[in-house]
Amino acid sequence: MEFNEFYEYCRAVFEANKNLPAVDKEKADKLYVLTNRMLEVNAHMNLTAIKEEKAIILRHYADSLAISEHIAPNAKVIDVGCGAGFPTLPLAIFRPDVDITALDSTAKRINYVADTAKLLELSNVTAIAERAEVLANNIEYREKFDYATARAVAALPILTELCMPFVKIGGKFVAMKAQKADSEISLSMTAITKCGGKLQERIVSPLYNPNGESEERMIIICSKVGATPKELPRHYSKISKKPL
Repeated sequence: MEFNEFYEYCRAVFEANKNLPAVDKEKADKLYVLTNRMLEVNAHMNLTAIKEEKAIILRHYADSLAISEHIAPNAKVIDVGCGAGFPTLPLAIFRPDVDITALDSTAKRINYVADTAKLLELSNVTAIAERAEVLANNIEYREKFDYATARAVAALPILTELCMPFVKIGGKFVAMKAQKADSEISLSMTAITKCGGKLQERIVSPLYNPNGESEERMIIICSKVGATPKELPRHYSKISKKPL
């Protein structure tokens, strides 16, 4: 896809989703470079199953940026289980005021995110290869972030224990789900409370294509109201086998 066609489709998608930040040619150019880079690397590394440019714009970029309006100015964010850099990279492009730490346990993916951030001249991205439950017990990172985000990583009870320890009191954990997650929320209430959180809001946030067709999305926001107990998070095997 040539850039002009790419840009016009970006504009159409962003106009169809009123909750997204505005896209201009400069930002679209960075998304264009990101797309080409991701597809090139994806040929020999498993980054994404979505390989068509229009689908990437909709299901990676627009989807990632749905949380932008819920992130305060100049916030410090950690993206837990960032994978191929979503929402890290689109958020860093559109929110240069936000400082983002991209966290993933797979070193190859983190190296890709770091190299891509450098290619895109994103000085607001730091990439770390480590398991979330390990880094969350590091005093330099524990309860040091305004926001922890996670997109399509694991079930909400598991995500809560992995993400909430990174959030400072007064901050928020923002989970992005591909469909209505009321059942997950019900199963997560104990984990949210035990990790020092409180369910603040569940937002149904459909993702629209330019034709007006939509896909279900939900954003779940939990406020951090108290310190996470020092014994949390547990080893991942315990978290996955017996969620809180």
